[in-house]
Amino acid sequence: MTDMLVKLYDLENDWSFSAEQEKLGITIRKPIGPEKHLIVDWVKRKFLLDAWASETNMAFSNRPITCFVAIKNKKLIGFACYDATALGFFGPTGVVKAQRGKGTGKALLLACLLDMKLKGYGYAIIGWVGPAEFFQNAVGAVEIPDSTPGIWKGWLHRNI
Repeated sequence: MTDMLVKLYDLENDWSFSAEQEKLGITIRKPIGPEKHLIVDWVKRKFLLDAWASETNMAFSNRPITCFVAIKNKKLIGFACYDATALGFFGPTGVVKAQRGKGTGKALLLACLLDMKLKGYGYAIIGWVGPAEFFQNAVGAVEIPDSTPGIWKGWLHRNI
């Protein structure tokens, strides 16, 4: 899988996605420290990826926290992180299947990218992209040539 690049300086500072999600009963926000164990465990359970849980754990170690969550009816339905694997990298991110198609994934993506922009980043790398078209359409991301396996070269992981 390839990496993609986003020009953060081209993103409008438009947080209206948050209000759009609120109309659907979905809150997009940064979690607080006491929620860490709940969110990390949820990521591991829902997406069955130890690596994603580890990256989410790392996002909680950053100050400020570099993670956003989506909550509906007091239940976690999605998450997105950045600066979890490497500085300037977006991901991991996920929304539960039953809640997809409502713009929540894009809202979480935009929350992270705009947060990065506010911190002074000019670009963001979306690492090891699955749905490239989603990122192209959502934020104008472009593929980075020869970026496979990228930062994950030599990654120590469990072979399943």
